[in-house]
Amino acid sequence: MTDNRTDWWQQPARPLDHTAEQNARERQNQLTKPPGSLGRLEEVAIHLAALQHTDRPRVDPVQISIFAGDHGVVAEGVSAFPQIVTVEMQRNFVNGGAAISVLARQLGATLEVINTGTLANPAELPRVIHEPVAPQTQNFCEGDAMTDAQWQQALAIGRRAVQRAEQHQAHLFIGGEMGIGNTTTATALLCALTGLTPDDITGAGTGLDSAGVVHKIKVIERALEKHKHILHDPAEVSRALGGFEIAALTGAYIAAAQAGMAVLVDGFICSAAALCALKLNPSIRPHLFFSHCSAEQGHRKVMAHLHAAPLVDLNLRLGEGSGAAVVVPLLRAACALHNEMATFAEAAVSGKSNTHDGDL
Repeated sequence: MTDNRTDWWQQPARPLDHTAEQNARERQNQLTKPPGSLGRLEEVAIHLAALQHTDRPRVDPVQISIFAGDHGVVAEGVSAFPQIVTVEMQRNFVNGGAAISVLARQLGATLEVINTGTLANPAELPRVIHEPVAPQTQNFCEGDAMTDAQWQQALAIGRRAVQRAEQHQAHLFIGGEMGIGNTTTATALLCALTGLTPDDITGAGTGLDSAGVVHKIKVIERALEKHKHILHDPAEVSRALGGFEIAALTGAYIAAAQAGMAVLVDGFICSAAALCALKLNPSIRPHLFFSHCSAEQGHRKVMAHLHAAPLVDLNLRLGEGSGAAVVVPLLRAACALHNEMATFAEAAVSGKSNTHDGDL
């Protein structure tokens, strides 16, 4: 599939503003606190300032886009739940009953749900954005998960979600996912792109027992062996081993970075999409904040591979973008502290002395 063309997803991300970054760092050093005493909250605010080209960063409005899709590899018996759940959870999302629905309400965030392709037709569901690529991907143990055209279509679904976020003037983008079988897909992608083995990172997903996990490992090993000739090419890996909703997330992360938007990455499956995005377009890295370390086996190893330091570790493994949503108040706090604290001069508080011990 790879050729000499330049696609939209290869265009560089919006560059950082190093003047804004320096100004924000200088402001942090003037606030009424010992320098560095707010730890990573200071660095988050400074980094957001550089991304947003401003001395006073913000994260609101927040856009949350949940991509749902079905996976042909479910035919291999890798999930404890039937595929109808992919559609049923879309209904739950838009009806307000899912965890991410509750969190979006609490945050005042815009929440949208996008169907990228499900076996059970959710066309009757109101308030779901319908952009199905196909009823599901192909079983990647038997062939390629997607054609080139399908992969490009799925990437573009994510790009359109970011364009809607821009219309809402969002400053922070959160992607979420729903798809029975997608921990198998994400694990295969991560193994292909990192060199980690299925034994290293395969977990129980939605609740497999130990025998189910062993079977899942064997399925992923079969897929990696079948596609070993393309594992050097991240675009081909994303196409041959990916899912529609994971490719949409990949496209969304790239498009958000190109738009200069901060991205808060959720857990295991979203990290697989983020790694695909980084392999396709390394320039997006400064725009990605990794929200939490998932309880899904192997996520910590994936974070180490990415040299990423998640903001919290709460033993979460739900998906849906829920872990990222939980972290939004921390980012809000970082911005509020940066923007609203008084400087030493404003508060008429004496700053740190420049004299050394023993000086008169």
